[in-house]
Amino acid sequence: MLSPVLSFLTITIPISDECINTCKNTIQKNSVEEEQFVNNTISAIKNLNILNLLDILLLEKAVNNFAKNVNDVWNKNTKLTNIMKHSKSWWDNNCSRNLEKYRSLKSLEDWKSFYKTVKNIKRTFFDLEIMEIANKK
Repeated sequence: MLSPVLSFLTITIPISDECINTCKNTIQKNSVEEEQFVNNTISAIKNLNILNLLDILLLEKAVNNFAKNVNDVWNKNTKLTNIMKHSKSWWDNNCSRNLEKYRSLKSLEDWKSFYKTVKNIKRTFFDLEIMEIANKK
């Protein structure tokens, strides 16, 4: 009687760490840039030439010009910012750095450090928010 032969196939697939930096253009709320963007967009609307829209081609040209003007105003007044996985307004680079350290080493001490960092940053952030609300008249 023949005994069955077991064979295994092992494949090694190299996987490299890849960091994808994703950015987007943003305008900070209540900033000078926001005010300029709004004012320039209003001007673009006021300057639309809609008197001679006699056919679809002229309408399309007017809409495309308006879109280009708003796009130009947007690009002029925005700045490039990183999109973080964590969209919490209190999250900062210290949180990201400590989280990354914990994820790479997976030590309990690094977890404690990350947790303490988050706790302190959140406390500072929300204390400032509360103070700002309390001081509004």
